[in-house]
Amino acid sequence: MKVSLFATCLVDMFQSNVGKATVEVLERLGCEIDFPKNQVCCGQPAYNSGYVKESKEAMKRMIEAFEGSEYVVSPSGSCAYMFHEYPAIFKGDPVWGPKAEALAEKTYELTQFIVDVLKVEDVGAKLQGKATYHTSCHMTRLLGVKDAPLKLLSHVKGLDYTELPNKHNCCGFGGTFSVKMAQISEQMVDEKVQHIEETEAEYIIGADGGCLMNIGGRINRKGKPIKVMHIAEVLNSL
Repeated sequence: MKVSLFATCLVDMFQSNVGKATVEVLERLGCEIDFPKNQVCCGQPAYNSGYVKESKEAMKRMIEAFEGSEYVVSPSGSCAYMFHEYPAIFKGDPVWGPKAEALAEKTYELTQFIVDVLKVEDVGAKLQGKATYHTSCHMTRLLGVKDAPLKLLSHVKGLDYTELPNKHNCCGFGGTFSVKMAQISEQMVDEKVQHIEETEAEYIIGADGGCLMNIGGRINRKGKPIKVMHIAEVLNSL
């Protein structure tokens, strides 16, 4: 099965270890991975800020980058969902509309792809310790991926999982929200860190780089001994 990696900006610039883990997990599951080098930003930050016309140029670039892909997989529910927004954005466009539909149909978030397409729930991962999981807003509410990450984590040997209190609450990142509404964002992430502490977890796991960057930054500033891990890293722990 041939898979094209949609790395995302955060992975490309700050979290290359997540991209590496994604590739290694998928290769271990029998996938052949390629990385279209002409991929750029999916356009979500500009689009969500109201720059629709400008963001379309980046979207067209991404459509072209993955046009020949069999499957497109991303270690980010938020960015994967943006590809699913393309058909509505290009609705009525005789050229880009059908291309946007084709891209959306073959795009998956990492855990969604492993569980729903590859039909695998145990990837042979091992991680000793107590953990909890943050459910990111875009991935659960918009992309609709809720069970796949938990199914995979339930098979990680040695992992003692505890559900996060008020797990559906936003961490306060929200892209540009954390910049424009910094004080509110800070209160939201403080509440999230408090709930993480309540579980006595050694690891906080998530599937969206932005959320983990925000939560991890606050944990670091507060000096808490909690390790932040992307689920791709957990699944690649052997």
